[in-house]
Amino acid sequence: MALRRLNVCVSFSWKMKYSTHSDPLGTKLKERQAQMMKKGLPVKKPIEGVKNVILVASGKGGVGKSTVAVNLALALSRHLPTQDVGLLDADIFGPSIPTMMNLSGNPSLTEKNLIKPLVNYNIKCMSMGFLVDNNAPVVWRGLMVMSAIEKLLRQVDWSPLDYLIIDMPPGTGDTQLSIAQNIPVAGAVVVTTPQEIALIDARKGALMFEKVGIPVLGLVNNMASYSCPNCGHHSHIFGATGAEKLGKEIGVDVLVDIPLDTSIMEAADGGYPIVISSASNNPLVQAYMSLAEKVLSRLSAIKN
Repeated sequence: MALRRLNVCVSFSWKMKYSTHSDPLGTKLKERQAQMMKKGLPVKKPIEGVKNVILVASGKGGVGKSTVAVNLALALSRHLPTQDVGLLDADIFGPSIPTMMNLSGNPSLTEKNLIKPLVNYNIKCMSMGFLVDNNAPVVWRGLMVMSAIEKLLRQVDWSPLDYLIIDMPPGTGDTQLSIAQNIPVAGAVVVTTPQEIALIDARKGALMFEKVGIPVLGLVNNMASYSCPNCGHHSHIFGATGAEKLGKEIGVDVLVDIPLDTSIMEAADGGYPIVISSASNNPLVQAYMSLAEKVLSRLSAIKN
């Protein structure tokens, strides 16, 4: 009861602070708060030499977001062989790109003291995993993480790059807001599974992008179904219609359904993602190629 009274007093004091003779109860408080927020937002500055930034995000970890980011980057590169594609691992605490892209070693510096991305499969890559020991945990506070993100964005020799895919950490915290509010972003892809517990957080992630003015290009329904390799029985382990319902609720499309398949996992863990290690007629490869096509189509529609 005492805590409730304290909350009421704080709320009332805040309203009184911003009240006026014409608005004695501060009923226009939300409008003033919105104006203050707009004044406080940083000016978005493009990454030098990068034309389009695409975020691959999820509200929850463990939904296969990094696997989608890697295969999307590779699929875009296959679709657009004359254009340059890059991949940034923004997950400071749990970088996955070095393993999935079969890259290791310390990046060198250019004459301008910029970090040179490591390259494999024709994709320029940068990750905190290249800069710290593979087994060393990154135990940093928020400000150090923000500083690292800024360096990975601004102090890497990305140029020239037509598309930069950023593999975001899960959640809607400081890292996500820092990236979303500091650089122009062409669009975001939200990865989820059909499971309700994942959909709850995917909804939050999509709404976060909406609040900061970033278009959500669509949802990726990952681990959508499973086919038994022995008997061929097809089942929806995590549910059948969750992603579709979420898409209708928040007004975006499900771009692709990607099945739960051990070959996707084995290819990623081995450093040979399925888009480049399997034949083009493989249904799993075709799913990622379809995702790339739809992402490009959505970006084109936004620009026009």
